[in-house]
Amino acid sequence: MATFKVEHSEGMRWVKVALEGDDVRTERGALNHMHGAITMDVPWPTLKAWWVSLFSDESLLRPRYSGTGSVYLDSSLGGYHLMKVAPGERWVLDTRCFWASDGKVKLSVHRERMLTAFRAGEGLFWYKTALKGNGQVVLSVDGPVHEVELENDRLVTDGPFVIARTQGISMRVKRPAKSFVSYWLSGQKLAYVYEGTGKLLLCTVPYWRARMQKERARMAAGGWDSE
Repeated sequence: MATFKVEHSEGMRWVKVALEGDDVRTERGALNHMHGAITMDVPWPTLKAWWVSLFSDESLLRPRYSGTGSVYLDSSLGGYHLMKVAPGERWVLDTRCFWASDGKVKLSVHRERMLTAFRAGEGLFWYKTALKGNGQVVLSVDGPVHEVELENDRLVTDGPFVIARTQGISMRVKRPAKSFVSYWLSGQKLAYVYEGTGKLLLCTVPYWRARMQKERARMAAGGWDSE
């Protein structure tokens, strides 16, 4: 299997992938440089994948690197989380969260319910990357990640802080209070509700450098003077 390592310098983080006759899939455009006898190709997507690409921001054209050597992916002020996909598991990732995966991990598409997509501001079609197989996966994240296990239980968050969940957990977007008056007085907008049995990966606190970068970008987009 491919070996993944998160390296860092000057406040930046990146992923190094060591290959020894293996292959790895990465997010489109993620390559920084590679060294060794490595070839790159892009597996031809299915008709379903082409159809999904018309309604989704999720990239479905993901390069594959094969051979022996090292692949270095782009650096970020954010971070990367390494997770293991075990046989029999199926994980659903949040949008734009996938970064790289071992070649033995199969990538597919998951669609959220239309009402959930509409309430989350994603239109009527909200497609996400789904994983199954046996191998390691690298997720692109804003901050530290910790795992939460549910057993016929519920987790409610104020935003899309769950970056991955197993198949046994459903997701809905709804008002945090039943009555409209309580909802209006609470100051809380929509809540993300996760119910069922399985695992979730939760990321609630961003790295401060990544947060500052996003705040500066938001200020620049709003036409404010950031100096």
